[in-house]
Amino acid sequence: MREQELILYRNLTGADTLRDMAFLMDYCTGDGKGKGMTGCKCEKEDGGARASALFYDCVHRLLELAGSHGFYGNLWHCYLADLLANDENSYSMACEVTGAVCGTINDAALHDFEIIREFYRYDFTAMGATFTGGAIDLLREYRIGERKSRVYNTRIRDRICELAVRLSRAESAAEMKEITTGFYQEYGVGKFGLHKAFRVVHDGDLMEIRPIQNIAHVKLDDLIGYEIPKKKLIENTEAFVEGRQANNCLLFGDAGTGKSSSIKAIANAYYARGLRMIEVYKHQFQDLGEIMARIKHRSYRFIIYMDDLSFEEFETEYKYLKAVIEGGLEKKPDNVLIYATSNRRHLVRERFSDKEERNDDLHTNDTVQEKLSLASRFGVTIYFGSPDKKEFQNIVRGLAARQGIAMPEDELLAQANQWELAHGGLSGRCAQQFIDYLAGKGRQ
Repeated sequence: MREQELILYRNLTGADTLRDMAFLMDYCTGDGKGKGMTGCKCEKEDGGARASALFYDCVHRLLELAGSHGFYGNLWHCYLADLLANDENSYSMACEVTGAVCGTINDAALHDFEIIREFYRYDFTAMGATFTGGAIDLLREYRIGERKSRVYNTRIRDRICELAVRLSRAESAAEMKEITTGFYQEYGVGKFGLHKAFRVVHDGDLMEIRPIQNIAHVKLDDLIGYEIPKKKLIENTEAFVEGRQANNCLLFGDAGTGKSSSIKAIANAYYARGLRMIEVYKHQFQDLGEIMARIKHRSYRFIIYMDDLSFEEFETEYKYLKAVIEGGLEKKPDNVLIYATSNRRHLVRERFSDKEERNDDLHTNDTVQEKLSLASRFGVTIYFGSPDKKEFQNIVRGLAARQGIAMPEDELLAQANQWELAHGGLSGRCAQQFIDYLAGKGRQ
């Protein structure tokens, strides 16, 4: 096999399973027998035992991939399609922006797809004869029960499996290239193309933007009431996704009123239109500059999400955040907005002494303005207040109907009132917890 001749897709050669399967293909067709297994895991073992152990290890890896990714059908083809879907190179990243591209790079891409097509068209008959026992048949038509994925959402997982089938049926390398280019244009490439939301993690000194594999499937309609706040949030997000002017957004108000749920719903609602979300915590504000540098040239729209944002007087991270949002020399990228939730309207703790003339601060007004300046950098502020009794009962009714709880209304509301008195008062979160309690008891 010619995997070492790849040009644009050269990163594929770093995939252990591809490299090991390439060796086994050569071995089983006579091209690799008698040769050393340089680069393979079993390099120091002997002959056929070495190859046999490597074969079963590869089968194991592909079956594990099916378990974690939810792949079905021809697992070898799905594996190759997944490699293509995640390989960020100059060709794939250009295609996610414009679709088909012009220029010499197409010749390099066509060269690579000639090689990739050889992997797709490989006849596993010889491998099945070399390594008996029927293990190779497990890869040809793999069936799963619930078809769940711990890595992708169902939509993307199915598209990768469909991509695998289409590539296997392509009659030429040019057709494979065209199919893959269309995939890049429609779904993107790599982690930013295939995932909705991300978090920032550190591995030693290295900062990584890592996908969140299981984001809550919240919809804006799931949040009963709050129509005016939701409308403001939708209008600002629509403008951002469509490339129009939009503002950083602060959702503030009482606890348990749906601020964080609204942000999650936005991530779900606009994912298909190119919106991505990166969750950042206070202790990671020093990474904001690098985060923006990594995403500013991508074709997606990014919301940097800060949940439960607030600062005590001794916490100075807010000063760095101010400069990043608006005030530093480097302009914030046009494809980035900051959305934050907080129980505080002004984010930084204030005291009455800040406004008293007889405190130790010589310039009292300057102190006040310093603490207000962060909140003022959010052009849109949206208030989420606790519901009154009537609104709380409407939320309970709506959630009960959605959950299929058929209690008499008088009994339902009476129990809801008792619940909120003992569990934190009137809020949407309290109503949801009450309905979850009823559902857990089987009160359908």
